[in-house]
Amino acid sequence: MVRPVQDEGGTQDKDSSMTLSRRTLLTGLGLTAGGVGLGLTHSTASAAADPTAGWTQTPFTFNVQKPHDLAVGDRYTHTADGEHHLWVYDTDKPHTPTSATDPRTEMRWHQEYTAGQHMWDGDVHLVAGTHGATFVQILRVQRPEGTPATDFMLNAYNEAGGTVKAYSGKVIKTGMYNKWFNVKIAHNATTGTVQVWFDNVLVHTDTDRGPATRHFKNGVYHHGTGRAESRFRNLTYWTR
Repeated sequence: MVRPVQDEGGTQDKDSSMTLSRRTLLTGLGLTAGGVGLGLTHSTASAAADPTAGWTQTPFTFNVQKPHDLAVGDRYTHTADGEHHLWVYDTDKPHTPTSATDPRTEMRWHQEYTAGQHMWDGDVHLVAGTHGATFVQILRVQRPEGTPATDFMLNAYNEAGGTVKAYSGKVIKTGMYNKWFNVKIAHNATTGTVQVWFDNVLVHTDTDRGPATRHFKNGVYHHGTGRAESRFRNLTYWTR
């Protein structure tokens, strides 16, 4: 039995609800108005190494979750060239007054799913010193009682020049601070498979935590110390 579990992004700030509808090669057009966009099919004639071959580019919307006592602009900016910058401090308050969770500044994607194949795709920049922060996750917003809150997390640690781990366990990459790299996370919610690519190279395969309703999040959900910051561009949602 699936028990509705309160989403950690349960409240939406009126001034922080935004839409990204298609991959924008002119990165300065990272936001679209009104949520209108085209769903584009990525041809299977693309290079075999392209993980998005055969997938359909799908519009998505999001709102920014941030410390509840601060304005969105205190912890999030969207630059003229299309970059999303999100930061938070370990001393910040949680995103709601009643939450007991760690501080965060995250883009909470509104598109929820229970089945099918869904992919988060974006370029990521981890600012040096970020330690113990989740920068992308699949959150299980409605799930059977007693099951985990997430299907998958990518975390950044201040080790070896910026180490990325699956949760706090397997090391996926080192030396990842202060440079741009592409991340793709594909979740087949029907079979329960999670696959992760860095710069179009498959680096990790995992399994989810069972049936649930879930959605993507990216930013900094801070379980560590000090200041955490991540940046994103070319964010794209793929389905098939």
